[in-house]
Amino acid sequence: MADEEALRSPEAIHRHEPEIELLARLRAGDETAFMSLIEHHSAAMLRLASVHLARAVAEDVVQDTWVGVLQGIGRFEGRSSLKTWIFSILMNRVRTQVHREGRSVPFSALQDPATESEPAVDPSRFLGADHPKWPHHWAAPPKSWGDSPEDRLLSKEARGQIQRAIEALPAGQREVITLCDVDGWDSAEVCHLLQITPNNQRVLLHRARSRVRHALEEYFGEG
Repeated sequence: MADEEALRSPEAIHRHEPEIELLARLRAGDETAFMSLIEHHSAAMLRLASVHLARAVAEDVVQDTWVGVLQGIGRFEGRSSLKTWIFSILMNRVRTQVHREGRSVPFSALQDPATESEPAVDPSRFLGADHPKWPHHWAAPPKSWGDSPEDRLLSKEARGQIQRAIEALPAGQREVITLCDVDGWDSAEVCHLLQITPNNQRVLLHRARSRVRHALEEYFGEG
């Protein structure tokens, strides 16, 4: 299929044995295997689709993607991982839906972070180049999150703040941080799926993490 061919990479050709077994079950019409696949990926698919679409529309696109997976599994040749293939179908349907709605959305594949002037961290947080002792060092260092930051990060309020901070990000940054930090994708998988360069992926992720950290600093400081 076209989606699979576009995402082909040398390392993706070699699949692990569990995926081969799963594919055999899916192609044999094993309903349990298919439901397990849906349970494993649907939440992440909805998060990614919701970057560009309203929640209700994103849910419909995810459902439509699973129909496409079911119809196309017999033609899947393993040139990418099964996960990447599924998500590539999702992204194609997201783009199609955005086009139908007549909106212009800055997908990561169309972004070049190198052309953006936005600094990852507010320059006022640093001392000037002419400082006699500490040029370019922190003028306003990150605030302490207390003796047990892990406990605070795990709180319901902090998780909500992180989610709100991610939802406020530009689309490209939100895609990358959602895939990397929320869903645990590695950088190579993200680059293949979003069709961006490793450098762009690193810049987008760094800027996204900087914004989220800033939101957490403000939250903890107010706390």
